[in-house]
Amino acid sequence: MNKRVLSYIKDNKLIKVGDKILVALSGGPDSLCLLNILLELKDELKIDIGAAHLNHLLRGEDAFNDEKFVINTCKEMKIPYFIKRVDINQYAKEYKLSSEMAGRNARYDFFDEILKNHGFNKIATAHNANDQAETILFRLMRGTGLEGLGGIKVSREDKIIRPILCLSRKEVEQYIKDKKLNPRIDKTNFEKTYNRNKIRLDILPYMKQNFNEEIVQTLNRMSLLIQKDNTFIESLSTKAYNKYCERTNINNDLLLRKELFNEEEVLVTRVIRNAVVECSESHYDFEMKHIYDILDLSKKATGKIISLPKEIYAENIYGDIHLKHNSKKNEKVSNENKVILNKKNVGKDLIEFNEYTIKMSVISNKLDEELDLKQNNLIKYFDFDKINSIISVRKRLDGDKMIPLGMKGKKKIKDIFIDMKVPKEERDNIPLLCFDDDIAWVAGIRVAEDYKITNSSKNILKVVVKRKE
Repeated sequence: MNKRVLSYIKDNKLIKVGDKILVALSGGPDSLCLLNILLELKDELKIDIGAAHLNHLLRGEDAFNDEKFVINTCKEMKIPYFIKRVDINQYAKEYKLSSEMAGRNARYDFFDEILKNHGFNKIATAHNANDQAETILFRLMRGTGLEGLGGIKVSREDKIIRPILCLSRKEVEQYIKDKKLNPRIDKTNFEKTYNRNKIRLDILPYMKQNFNEEIVQTLNRMSLLIQKDNTFIESLSTKAYNKYCERTNINNDLLLRKELFNEEEVLVTRVIRNAVVECSESHYDFEMKHIYDILDLSKKATGKIISLPKEIYAENIYGDIHLKHNSKKNEKVSNENKVILNKKNVGKDLIEFNEYTIKMSVISNKLDEELDLKQNNLIKYFDFDKINSIISVRKRLDGDKMIPLGMKGKKKIKDIFIDMKVPKEERDNIPLLCFDDDIAWVAGIRVAEDYKITNSSKNILKVVVKRKE
């Protein structure tokens, strides 16, 4: 058994010399098997081992007995251990999650905390081949794509590893028996309240008896083939993501450009999924339904909005899809927000305005700096000598007008925003740079004709706008 696990570890490059492995130890047969095997391979692998146990406070006295068992086991094995208690029912209520998802999030938050503070670099979980088969069937019945049918990956993020995914539950139980180990048994694993338990206790045994005696191995082989295909498609979707997705300059929304939706659907859906994961920082709260809701949104009229999990919403803005946090949906900047300075004070201080910083400097000799007149929308130059005395930065007001560069007549700022397809909720956040009573620049959008630099300009005002990190 040890040789088989060792080969699996080496074939999948799960562990390297010097790794500090944190074993997720529930006290049950699987995690006890994993811990024991790694300890027996410790010298050969040249690794350090510790264990972590999260008490979910769900099973009364049994949960505390599990905790004591883990502590005593780790003391006997002379390995460091970490224990934490979390009221999962309260956690689930607070974050509006299922108990299963709440437990998972709390566990991995705990593990990450240990990795950060105690020098461990990998987390080993005790998923086995039966867990893989159950996961595939569970996802199949919920509705999933190719990635979901690939099941549990042997490693993730070069941090989470599953060294006994190659072993069946029967093999794990035999190992426990041979080694005379006495694991804790979670009685809830035999309750058919949970769908996963129904798969374990009813569906897989039925399939094994009536269709395929090797159904667990068959599903595991299928998962490996699908994972290989999925890896190739993911490489294509990553290229598409980099091509069509970007952060906006205004509210740091995640933008999916309309050209994305001309690609093959298999790529589009994956790019959307990766986008919502990045925007929400969650891998587990989105289903294919949400992906196709966004896909349908791309075909709707501009201004249409849909709500998504994790306080995310998507909006169609002239064919582009903007992913945003609800916390920003109703943000408004007060009419009182205004920064005023005298022309004489230019360059002394960095101006902060809402989500932006604005730096101004005066160039007395054009030869001192190569002027970037067109390449950067957030760096602009103005004829400093045309300014009488006051420079200000403010938000837009009703009726604001300016003479856009290259035009003779004034145009409403509102119409400029419409022409440039700036979303309504972003317009109040965009800084307007004003000289005396005139609007000289709608930052990142359009500059005015009045203050453009010419060959006769002597003193030039350079303005650099940056979004705060």
